[in-house]
Amino acid sequence: MKKAFVFFWLIFLFSGIGYLFWYNDIIYQLPTPVPKDYKSVETGSLIVNKALNNNHSKPIFLHFFNPECPCSRFNMKHFKSLVKEYGDLINFKVVVLSPKSFTSEDIQNKFDLQIPILFDNTLASACGVYSTPQAVLLDQTQHLYYRGNYNTTRYCTDEKTSFAKIALSGLLKKQTNLVFSEAALKSYGCTLPDCKQ
Repeated sequence: MKKAFVFFWLIFLFSGIGYLFWYNDIIYQLPTPVPKDYKSVETGSLIVNKALNNNHSKPIFLHFFNPECPCSRFNMKHFKSLVKEYGDLINFKVVVLSPKSFTSEDIQNKFDLQIPILFDNTLASACGVYSTPQAVLLDQTQHLYYRGNYNTTRYCTDEKTSFAKIALSGLLKKQTNLVFSEAALKSYGCTLPDCKQ
């Protein structure tokens, strides 16, 4: 009787864990609802914001990030790999969007980042961002080159859909005719500012 109880308890436990993984996987594959007051920002738009403080020597990559967002945390390893690969050619900046209070040092230490951390919420609306994580790539004159997802997979492991990396490569090669699928341009992740799915 004891063995049967333990057996059924283990089945129940593993079924519950399996259900949670399945449910979370489904949730992360659903697009983020578009806010009612959302104003789209078209590719090619000039992004003016004093927080950028750009000297126009390099393009700018803005990583819109919420430390409380699971999607943002899943994405961090991939983002750091982009910084490592393109950091000499692109000005990378993290834009923290969270109702909680953080300092630059909190973010840099927790995620081992040695790049500027910005806390300007107006950058999100200026770039048309309403969820995290999102990538925004501005050319040297601060015109919007790309705004969208990093990848179709949660941990950014699919090279064929490594949209942010494709955008970085395209900008550096001066490609003006890059076309991205709906999966690249539709927002997935946590809504702003309170990290709800």
